[in-house]
Amino acid sequence: MRYLRARPPPDDGLRTSSFIRHSGLVLSRMARLSCGRHFAYGCFSVSVVSLRRDRLAGSGVSEFDGRIHIRSMDCSVPVNLMTTVPLDKEMVANAGQHQARKLDSKTSETGRWRKPLGRTISIAIVAAAVVLGLTVLYRENYYPRTEDAEIFANFIGIAPQVDGPLVRLNVKDNQFVKKGELLYEIDERPYEYALENAISEQSTLEGQVGDEQRKIAALESAVSVAQANIHSSEAGVVNAERGVDRARAQWTYANNNLHRIEPLLAKQFVTVDEVDKARSSETAEVEALRQAESRLQLAKAELNSALAQHEQARHAVTTLEPLINQRGAKAAAVKKARYDLDNCRVYAPFDARVTNLTISEGAYAHTGQQMFTLIDARTWWAVGNFREGQLKRITPGMRADVYLMSMPNLRFAGVVDSVGFGVTPDPDKIGKLQPGLPDLQRTLNWVHLASRFPVRVRVENPTPDLFRISESAVITIRGD
Repeated sequence: MRYLRARPPPDDGLRTSSFIRHSGLVLSRMARLSCGRHFAYGCFSVSVVSLRRDRLAGSGVSEFDGRIHIRSMDCSVPVNLMTTVPLDKEMVANAGQHQARKLDSKTSETGRWRKPLGRTISIAIVAAAVVLGLTVLYRENYYPRTEDAEIFANFIGIAPQVDGPLVRLNVKDNQFVKKGELLYEIDERPYEYALENAISEQSTLEGQVGDEQRKIAALESAVSVAQANIHSSEAGVVNAERGVDRARAQWTYANNNLHRIEPLLAKQFVTVDEVDKARSSETAEVEALRQAESRLQLAKAELNSALAQHEQARHAVTTLEPLINQRGAKAAAVKKARYDLDNCRVYAPFDARVTNLTISEGAYAHTGQQMFTLIDARTWWAVGNFREGQLKRITPGMRADVYLMSMPNLRFAGVVDSVGFGVTPDPDKIGKLQPGLPDLQRTLNWVHLASRFPVRVRVENPTPDLFRISESAVITIRGD
């Protein structure tokens, strides 16, 4: 509580009654007094202290709950609460009435212009709120927006395809690499040896194929010779048969001639010498026939021998199929060895960001064991979850704006790539999907929440240094 100090009053007529020092007054409007040249109490706050009831006797001042309530006070009336102040009842009453009339007139004048102003301000506020609400509703319906979005990109795991010590690691964690840059290198010496061995085996096989081809050519020549012998033997058989026919014809003629002239010897129509000649000729022809038949048998035997030799030579000819069939295996072994050798050095397949690097130089790399991840920095998407009521305003090909939480003032242009057609069903609505009968929930949700479906927006001309997978984002669909 603070005490009010003021200069002594100029008029002694106000001192008809006195207040005891330290008495308290409730001055309801003293806060309106300004700190001007004439002031009652130098800009101190209104004070309230206890007032003794017995000090009010004969003062003519009304009492309310043990406190004196002075509605208004003129600035020219100084008050000194530290001394006894005599007050005139009539003067105090006149001064209070005058001040009350003065304040009432001011209040009425202020009220006349405050009421229209307040009404105008209220109408303007309500109109602004309605316009703002309609604007927000329009933008929500025709330009869907969601803050439930994340940045996404394709990524692959990098794992060695050959085993061996890691002799060179050319990247660091979170490093950006260009397409074709060397990522790591595995000791390639064992695979160089394997490639040389595979090439040597392939050359050996080709040599074997060449040798076998020469052998087969010789055997085929033998078959050809045997075939020629067969033809020769067949010709000899034909000649022998003709010789037999000729010898048989001559023997038949000699035999007939002998039988014809032998009866004439008794009648002395022929001489003995002629008969002997005919008998000798017949004997010679018989022998010639026998020799011709022997030659025929010999020619047939030679023919059979030639046929047998031909058959033997034909069966002796080998094929190249077993060796030729090995060519594919040897060629595949060479390709596999060269493939393993090439995989000792791994290069970046595209512009990417290296992350989750968990190996260092000197470690033994195992086939299929992932060493780090490559994030494809060529294409970035913002995947936002939109309410099902907003999907009718979103179609592939629409323009969109993407904002990153890390750079909220930077806008990235995008294009809607696709709109999701399925999410995991809510078990609280349709139950659990399981074999047998459906498992339905025996509850009823009074508040229906709209389902959300993912919309993938492809960011155009992204800045690789600003985009990160699972980074929070905001998506606004701009339309066609």
